[in-house]
Amino acid sequence: MHDLPQRFDADSVGRALALVGERWTLLILREAFFGVRRFGELSRNLGVPRPTLSARLRTLVDAGLLDRVPHEDHHEYRLTDRGRDLFPAIVALMKWGDAHLSGPAGPPIALRHDACGSVVDALLVCAHCHGEITTASVTPEAVVGSKGVD
Repeated sequence: MHDLPQRFDADSVGRALALVGERWTLLILREAFFGVRRFGELSRNLGVPRPTLSARLRTLVDAGLLDRVPHEDHHEYRLTDRGRDLFPAIVALMKWGDAHLSGPAGPPIALRHDACGSVVDALLVCAHCHGEITTASVTPEAVVGSKGVD
């Protein structure tokens, strides 16, 4: 067991979940990644209560994950760079759900890579050596200067 006392004081996973860990928020982001931009389309696609959708969109705009942009006679919600950076997390959740929660018919959605035409099989790799990242191939370590580390 690794002794990382700061993980509870300055945990990035906990901070991220405080912002995007609610079910509707992640589903709104998924829809945005798939190109849905209008309030009515989000409401229809998700079946989310309109007041809940309004509140979640406001939170995502305030957090800088979506921009609310005037467009003709309505507004659109567009991903910001900060919001697009969550795409790998959504794909990882999708991959896990496909592997462990799909019904007999299999996964309902496939992601096809535009460049080569193959169905994507997401893989987490090291940016330095391109080796696969798994729980067995990494060691958590405290970062000097982080809260709780001298």
